[in-house]
Amino acid sequence: MKRSVTLQPLSREHHTALTLAKACGRAAQPGDAEQVHKVCQRVLQAFADELEPHFQIEEQTFLPLLDSAEKQQLVQRTLAEHQELRVLLDDLRKNDAQALTLFGERLSAHVRFEERELFPALEELLSISC
Repeated sequence: MKRSVTLQPLSREHHTALTLAKACGRAAQPGDAEQVHKVCQRVLQAFADELEPHFQIEEQTFLPLLDSAEKQQLVQRTLAEHQELRVLLDDLRKNDAQALTLFGERLSAHVRFEERELFPALEELLSISC
């Protein structure tokens, strides 16, 4: 799906996030403690460098555009999922394989939600304002 120019950078970042999510699932499957540690560290670094800034852009720039009552469910879900991913970081710092699997699953589901529901709603608003 072709994205609005405004949302294209975030959409490209979603591809990177899906790759990271897949790595989480793969690392946790065999139960290799060294691999779990390595991917947990990769996730923590990616969160600090890429995911948190991505979340901040969405939360500060785009979610406020969804101010109508019918769009609040999208806003609340986005914020809740961002927070859920942030909370999992504590267990990733402990190299918890279950948390790594859960993080990958939740990140993948979150990206798909944004691409399928949140971004189309934002694009409606962006096309009206242009």
